[in-house]
Amino acid sequence: MREIKFTDIDGIKVGHASNLQAGTGCTVIMCEEGAVAGVDVRGGSPGTRETDLLDPQNLVDKIHAVMLAGGSAFGLDAASGAMKYLEERNIGFDVQVTKVPIVCSAVLFDLVVGDYRVRPNLEMGYKACENATNKECPNGNVGAGTGATVGKFLGVNQAMKGGLGSFALQVGDLKVGAIVAVNALGDIIDPDTGDILAGLLDENKEKLIGTENIMAEKYGEKKNIFSDNTTIGVVATNSIFTKSEANKLASMAHNGYGRTMRPAHSIFDGDTIFTMSTGKIEADINVVGFLAARTMERAVINAIKSADSAYGFKSYKELNRSLI
Repeated sequence: MREIKFTDIDGIKVGHASNLQAGTGCTVIMCEEGAVAGVDVRGGSPGTRETDLLDPQNLVDKIHAVMLAGGSAFGLDAASGAMKYLEERNIGFDVQVTKVPIVCSAVLFDLVVGDYRVRPNLEMGYKACENATNKECPNGNVGAGTGATVGKFLGVNQAMKGGLGSFALQVGDLKVGAIVAVNALGDIIDPDTGDILAGLLDENKEKLIGTENIMAEKYGEKKNIFSDNTTIGVVATNSIFTKSEANKLASMAHNGYGRTMRPAHSIFDGDTIFTMSTGKIEADINVVGFLAARTMERAVINAIKSADSAYGFKSYKELNRSLI
């Protein structure tokens, strides 16, 4: 078993478009040949597109891209940019008069970061596709992770910087990887040590105080904090799976969220994972499932460790420098 780049997975390209001034962006994961896909939406406040299509009982069996974007529901427009880009290249589901690209999408809320008037749109989604490559896969303040934050139970003033992360593994010919924009309500935990890496800070923004501890203390208070959260990601593999199996993989991959985010899947998060299977080799779903969870776990950690302080939010890097 060895570490590889997410973009080393056969048939997968990744592209980003970011507006660093406005604090938002989008990330596209493309498979121009088409990928069998699944999804599992666990959070209570999702913003998604074309998830019903991934139900095994429905007709279309392959998708051509997943768009992850900031901008809350406004950001779903970025998927239209991917559709335009792919249709221009004759990629999509053949309906005789044209080919209709199948583009799934999920969005996170970053409107309180930077300039809320700027959101991922068709033009930004198109640009992400133009930037798509099977070479580099940058992490941190890029694409859908540009305006991501974590640890927001007491509001954004005590939150920290989230970001985009990726990680992939290869075992023999099998490749499994994850890419994720981490924008959680709660804290990010290192599953190997149990330490909190990023999340809810004290009022002086000097130390982490533990989201679940504060939530437990305030159990009688009903909060309306839906608007600041959601972690969205994709697991890709070169193995051969059906739509039913792809949906099961998405479910198994959520273990990576559960190991690294406390709490995960809250009513205030729209936590969503898509899976994409490019169909190159045979593999046991149980093996791919635990690798999906493991790569998602490490992708979440990479997102936090790669992020830089921005928009008034302290990063893991800055917090740890201040503690030395």
